[in-house]
Amino acid sequence: MFALTDGPKQDCTEGRTLTPVQARQLLEAAKGHRLEAAIVLMLSLGLRRGETLGLRWVDVDRERRVLTISQSLKKIGTSVVLGDVKTERSRRRVNLPVEVVDVHAQHELRQREERVASGSDWHESGLVFTSTLGGRLDPSNFRRAFDGVCVRAGLAGWHPHELRHSAASIMLAEGVPLEVVSRVLGHASIRVTSDVYAHLLEPQREQAAAAMSSALWGDGT
Repeated sequence: MFALTDGPKQDCTEGRTLTPVQARQLLEAAKGHRLEAAIVLMLSLGLRRGETLGLRWVDVDRERRVLTISQSLKKIGTSVVLGDVKTERSRRRVNLPVEVVDVHAQHELRQREERVASGSDWHESGLVFTSTLGGRLDPSNFRRAFDGVCVRAGLAGWHPHELRHSAASIMLAEGVPLEVVSRVLGHASIRVTSDVYAHLLEPQREQAAAAMSSALWGDGT
């Protein structure tokens, strides 16, 4: 028998992850690039590429340091279209690190300069990350720009989606609770996060076992 509907799609299994040292190399190489803020967002918050390219300026609240993810940009055939996010939990709000707010302020200034330079050729899309003329940014063009930054950082061969995996890995390594990481990433459920990053939770499981050993069989000191 065939199912009448497709089951919910889940994120792919974990790919490579940047170490904190490599992540800093990438951030350094991205400085000054017109898409620096996009790379910073994907690495610091684990946003999907489509979510990043679908961001509107109205989604960015720099005063409260809150970002709203409500749509995604995709390439279908030769068309670049805006649509819904991947799952219901992908529609979310996340808090921005102070450093990310500063990078986005710089990005807004850069975009204003591009708008002035383009004159009547500028297309006002309301998007945060655009082509040099203000239109929707083709994901393939973003990939090429990202590849160039990676080469400059000495990290050739990385895929934009691996920034998402890297963000999750770094958050978990820094002790951010699994449920919080799941919500920041916009996973369909905490089980998805647990399944994808199970190997990273092993030290926490060992810590839990050691805690119980101390509490139940320790000398009480």
